[in-house]
Amino acid sequence: MPLIGEAGTSGGKVLEVTVDALRAILGSPPVPEGSWEREAVYVSAAALRRAGPARQVAEAPAGGPARKIAERPAGGSAREIAEGLAVRLRAVPGVRAVQVRPNGFLVIEVAVPGEVVREILAEPVTPAEVPVPAGAAPWPEAPLTWSNPGFVVRYAYVRAGAVQRWARDLGIEAGPQGVSGQGKGGPEERRGEPEAGAGFRPESLDDPRDRAVLRVLAELPSRRAGRDAGRSGRYLSCGGGSRASGGGAPGREPGWPAYLERLAESYHDAFEHAPASPKGDEPPTGTHVARLWMARAVRRVLGEGLTALGQAPPVKI
Repeated sequence: MPLIGEAGTSGGKVLEVTVDALRAILGSPPVPEGSWEREAVYVSAAALRRAGPARQVAEAPAGGPARKIAERPAGGSAREIAEGLAVRLRAVPGVRAVQVRPNGFLVIEVAVPGEVVREILAEPVTPAEVPVPAGAAPWPEAPLTWSNPGFVVRYAYVRAGAVQRWARDLGIEAGPQGVSGQGKGGPEERRGEPEAGAGFRPESLDDPRDRAVLRVLAELPSRRAGRDAGRSGRYLSCGGGSRASGGGAPGREPGWPAYLERLAESYHDAFEHAPASPKGDEPPTGTHVARLWMARAVRRVLGEGLTALGQAPPVKI
């Protein structure tokens, strides 16, 4: 069942929420929390970063000795700042609810988690900023078995590409109505990628396996932000603790290998149990199209990570 109306709309208008919209208010991307199986939740420590530490000032009550008291700067406490940010966040289309925890953390629930796919595919494709030299990859090339995390990651990349080819063979394309007629469009037209978001219904990605993939994809903006902050020696986690860059190999901040492994594992599960291609005589639906878009997003992120780790994304396995 769609989360917002029959086709992710309210009053005929598509409700989109992107991490960019949240980042504009928070100053940095929020971090996904939980499994996202039932609700898609982000957490942000933006208020903690903006709240200055309490300072000691002297106070001399009339007729009494001077004493020191703690006073917050003009910006207020983390809780006060978080309450102000919450008001702005609740006005963002597609934000379902915002809560403020006692410690000042913001908990943001979005209505349509599949919007993360639209955002990833709308980004321009750019090469890795600081590629690792060839041979520095964290996984061996062999064996080509599930026991080798490198195989799991590379095979997920290949599978996500195969989905696109199978869909074109079946005449499934992302068009204005979500699914095109069988076999329409010439070879060149069907070979290209449609404009990001064309015919894409993110609310269709509501199977638990789809949502597991979306949960991992949603980490990408905060991981990129952490990587960039780590290179300059600054990083604030959502646990409130700060940690500096460990000086590891370029492109490994913050944990590309483990991230790619989790994304690949969740995608393999979706590929096998929530397929993007119809089975047998089953007609193609908007859900199949949405899964095509998700596969394309997975492939793009895996490709980015492999390149950052010094590995050329495989053409086939």
